[in-house]
Amino acid sequence: MTKLLPPAFRLPVAATIYDIAERANVSTATVSRVLNKPAEVSAATRSRVLEAAQALNYQPHASAQNLARQHTNHIAVVAPVVANYFYMNVMRGIQHVLADREYDLMIHVPSHPEDIDKRLKSAIQPGRSDGVMLLSTPPNESWADRIRDVGRATILVDAHHPDIESIAVDNERGGYDATRHLIDLGYERIAHITADPEPPPATQRREGYERALREAGRSVDKALIAASDALPFAFAEKGGYQAMQVLLNQRPRPGAVFAASDMQALGALDAVEEAGLSVPGDIAIVGFDDTDLSRFAGLTTLRQPAEAMGRRATEALLRHIEHKDQPVSSTVLAPQLVVRSTCGAAESRSANGRAASADSEEALAP
Repeated sequence: MTKLLPPAFRLPVAATIYDIAERANVSTATVSRVLNKPAEVSAATRSRVLEAAQALNYQPHASAQNLARQHTNHIAVVAPVVANYFYMNVMRGIQHVLADREYDLMIHVPSHPEDIDKRLKSAIQPGRSDGVMLLSTPPNESWADRIRDVGRATILVDAHHPDIESIAVDNERGGYDATRHLIDLGYERIAHITADPEPPPATQRREGYERALREAGRSVDKALIAASDALPFAFAEKGGYQAMQVLLNQRPRPGAVFAASDMQALGALDAVEEAGLSVPGDIAIVGFDDTDLSRFAGLTTLRQPAEAMGRRATEALLRHIEHKDQPVSSTVLAPQLVVRSTCGAAESRSANGRAASADSEEALAP
């Protein structure tokens, strides 16, 4: 037979809004408004409810209070993939800003590129998060309309839409600078490694590549543009390896290659070495990102400040969460050419002749 504890040893039962409503002789809806939207309740009723809550030693449940106020203390991040150096550095910047803030991250990563819509839908669902960050995921007009309708604070990283706050690097300029550098070094047949399907950053980098060739009076040879469909993420070492194998079969083969990402460039390096050729002796290679691995490999590349982008994007998102009337702006950062050994240049220098700074963040447009 179970024995009841004496009254002195019984655990106190926490008061609820039902207890307050009964004591103050009001409805539970009125209690909820007093606790969450006090301006909507008369002073007399508000005073009666608060006195009842104090008498009952009422302690509101944090998660329920947040839900009533439409705050979750969560930020949703949608990314094509996280096992990638660029996104890991962006995430490092996000975590740096949130380290002393009461926000938790929810990461949404599709298992397949076609699943991105499901992740977007989940991220912007009401009550799930206070703000959303979309990494390299520019919304189409349908999704932009839905984001506006939901009213969730949203920022794009490495993407752009005129109606949504964004921060990105100038990918077209980066592709141009990489190709212009190879042209200036005297290379004639300059190839390009991109991705298939081609995400917007890759498209813009290819457009920069093509513009540099045309400005130099050269035609764009589609046979010198190789795309990899290595899934789930084409900006991968495997993709660069596969694309480089295609380019090595060209006759005459290219003398230089601009790869749309550092990981693709590293894969291209493997393919060249496997073919018994040397870099830059037989083929020069330039990448895009400037990851830690690129420094060890001596890869010439275009630096985009991924961690700084994560920091600045998070700071902007928090401003939009805390101040709903914040105007939408677009920040474009200038990539920086970092010259190392894989391009065949005589000395390590940046595009303007100065040593590239690891923390450089030149903004092109506020």
